[in-house]
Amino acid sequence: MRMKTFRAPNQTAAYEMIKADLGDDAVILSNKTISNNGSSCCEIVAAIDESTSHPVPSTQTREEVLDEALQASTGWQQEWGQIKGQIMALLRPQMNLQLLSPRQRLAMEYLEREEVGGNVLFDVFCALREDKQRSILSVLDSLASTKPLSSKHWHRKVHAFAGPHGAGKTSSLIRVALREKKNNPSANICIVAADGGQGKGRLVLKHYAELSGMAFREFITHEDVAALRKETSKFDFILIDLPGISAKSTLNDWLDTHGLLDWKELAIHLVLNPYFCPKQFDIFMERYKSPKVASVIWTKLDEACTFGAILNMACSSGLPVSALSYGSGLKNSITPAKKEMIWRMLFMRQLPGSDN
Repeated sequence: MRMKTFRAPNQTAAYEMIKADLGDDAVILSNKTISNNGSSCCEIVAAIDESTSHPVPSTQTREEVLDEALQASTGWQQEWGQIKGQIMALLRPQMNLQLLSPRQRLAMEYLEREEVGGNVLFDVFCALREDKQRSILSVLDSLASTKPLSSKHWHRKVHAFAGPHGAGKTSSLIRVALREKKNNPSANICIVAADGGQGKGRLVLKHYAELSGMAFREFITHEDVAALRKETSKFDFILIDLPGISAKSTLNDWLDTHGLLDWKELAIHLVLNPYFCPKQFDIFMERYKSPKVASVIWTKLDEACTFGAILNMACSSGLPVSALSYGSGLKNSITPAKKEMIWRMLFMRQLPGSDN
């Protein structure tokens, strides 16, 4: 893997430099704003895997996929062996991997490589230690759940998208709306902008609503919310783009202020990227904690270098994963989540849809 640091006046310019130098397959390792000669600039560390990858045929069973991934491990094992001892130093006294079968140990090393948290690894280890014949997939199935985001799987018709700025709430909403319209052309879908008329997200939502024959609404005041709630019966699916929540507030406070906490039809989906650091995930979970939050949508998967955060969040929050989003286009770039998709990302680095 070849890594390189790029600096530019803004994020857009930095991404153009990355694309020109490393190509479309580059992954983002870090993204931050720094001071350079008295002025701020965007610094992005990107990397490109120069080895050749071979997608797994979709006809394989998930056990066969795991076997092939574990067997094809020589490329990274030497490098990983030099650093894994330091990462697991504190847990080693309690986690004697020699108690596991060779196949189980190798699977545990894969999870370490993907930056699965120590507490999650310990839970997996304890489960495997009891049965050397047990597949790690059966353990992971008990730790994470999925609930595909579509009108077929959710009885509630009102779905709001919440999350930090830049996580991809607006694009995820549009992708879900377009997918739902494609699968059910006769569905009466309403797109709602709830950012108070600030930012360009409102214009983007309105544009796609008009192009796709969907209704468009927006709300700022209590009266706007009340009017939308009265219209609920007119629509088959309502998708709401919520604003980012500032550090001094919480999602629950915002919902209470706007009279949304008692809306039984409302389910909120937390939109996150897998490359935030653990401390940021902790902060987001506090800021967006609410009884209305029903699932997590993972976006920008094509920009991530590890996928352990998906499993970490599933274990810490107890929330199911509802959708997986990837790529730059808005069509055919989001899919309702399935467990097999998550395990393929963890063990094969294979994004949803890459075997289609």
